[in-house]
Amino acid sequence: MMFATLGGLGLFLFGMHIMSDSLQRIAGVRLRRILERITTNRVIAVLAGTAITAIIQSSSATTVMVVGLVNAGLMTLMQAVGVVIGANIGTTITAQIIAFKLTDIALPLIGIGMFTKLLCKRESFKYWGDFILGFGLLFYGLLVMKTGVMPLRSAPWVSEFFVHFSTSPLPGVIVGTLVTMLFQSSSATVGLVIALASTGVVDFYGAAALVLGDNIGTTITAQLASIGTNVSAKRVARAHLLFNVFGVCIILLIFPLFVRFVDFITPGDPSLAVNGGLPYSARHIANFHTIFNVTNCLIFLPLMELLAKISTFLVPGEESVRTYRLESLGPKIFETPSFALDEAKEEVDYMGREVFKMFALSENALIDNKGTDKMFGDVMEKEDLVDSLQQEINHYLTDLSRQSITEHQSKEIFSMLQMVSNLERIGDHCESIAKLCKKRNEFGIEFSYEGRNEISEIYHHTQEYLRTIIEAIKETPQNLMDVVRGFEPKLNAMRWEMRINHMERLKKSACTADAGLVYVDILTSFEKIGDHAFNIAESLSGLK
Repeated sequence: MMFATLGGLGLFLFGMHIMSDSLQRIAGVRLRRILERITTNRVIAVLAGTAITAIIQSSSATTVMVVGLVNAGLMTLMQAVGVVIGANIGTTITAQIIAFKLTDIALPLIGIGMFTKLLCKRESFKYWGDFILGFGLLFYGLLVMKTGVMPLRSAPWVSEFFVHFSTSPLPGVIVGTLVTMLFQSSSATVGLVIALASTGVVDFYGAAALVLGDNIGTTITAQLASIGTNVSAKRVARAHLLFNVFGVCIILLIFPLFVRFVDFITPGDPSLAVNGGLPYSARHIANFHTIFNVTNCLIFLPLMELLAKISTFLVPGEESVRTYRLESLGPKIFETPSFALDEAKEEVDYMGREVFKMFALSENALIDNKGTDKMFGDVMEKEDLVDSLQQEINHYLTDLSRQSITEHQSKEIFSMLQMVSNLERIGDHCESIAKLCKKRNEFGIEFSYEGRNEISEIYHHTQEYLRTIIEAIKETPQNLMDVVRGFEPKLNAMRWEMRINHMERLKKSACTADAGLVYVDILTSFEKIGDHAFNIAESLSGLK
């Protein structure tokens, strides 16, 4: 009995994991777009949380993801609270799926899913094969669990234990909480409860109490994820706990009425036995789970500010803005590779914008020899930031590459690693330009009028070239390489023409040898920046 129950639960969890992973691969690219549409509008935040959880089939994964995003400064507390509330509704989709009587076709689904995975060449078909396989394993695991717990019906001590949950729901809530904390999966607990109820081991009242506890126990994952995070992330975890605990307490006050209401609106009698089983109990439990979370959401939707204030009171302190965001996300986000990849893209875009700021800082000092000291200090500060970002992104992408990712995602990671390397090299050349400006200022080196005009011309051309590349990191246009091929040859031609002009000025003694050395080095830095910008364009266009 124990082996069958544990084995069935293992198959159930494994099937859920495969199904969740395949759904993330199929629809994961849309996850970021869903979150990007989250505004301060609480209804949209709740809907986003519901949708994301329904896609990845795990409220724990959603809340852990949200904790990481808040910790990284990518989401506010109010947005996060709305997503967490929605996640509680989204997770009930799993229970509704389980309540369908699909155990008879579990084995055929496993076969179809496996053959689809093995025989299909296209990645998208393989993911659908994984989904069907996971779907079949989930229901086969549920069938094995039911078989395992069946003998418990004839054990007197089991009946005496579970009967207390019907008369006094509080023990059931406590047991449900502990079981979910142990499994760290609310879906696993609901699946086990459905198996117990479907075989008559526990009645609908007792099952409802266990489901209430399940909603409290599922908050443990977010609490663990918040350890070592900033104040804002801890507040999200506490808000999740408060939301579920308060909701359970409210329902406990009207528990008999609430259970009867669910029974009234759900067809069938949950205590009716047919062929040794209770066919209507699963749908009753699934509906109780859904209606409880929807009711809880409706109660707290207008009270989100109060929930946030209580969380702030429980976790005092000042919110801090993280400079390096990816290190704050934690390894849990790798469970959703498509989402993790989107976060890496955001950080590469951030790094690109910081590199462009480095380049822009040198304009006045370079052309007019003004504000050199301040410019040099600001550029060196940015250089430290860019170097740190390179290390952060490289470590993150390397760790991500070791996860279960698609071939396309692997290519994207390699492309981003190349872009990060080229951005860091552009930052180095910006640093070189800043040092040359400082040298020029300290030694009183002056360029000729023609030299200053040429520096201004090549600077603004390179600036426009670099701006085009940095903007393309966020949204890459189809004709990027055509645009770039208009910038790169012109930049190289300008450099050669200006070097020739410089040699002519040297012959005529229009400029000094010291000024000439600094001038040529500056031109070389512009050319190198253009080369690395071209490399980034090739990576963005999929040519590298």
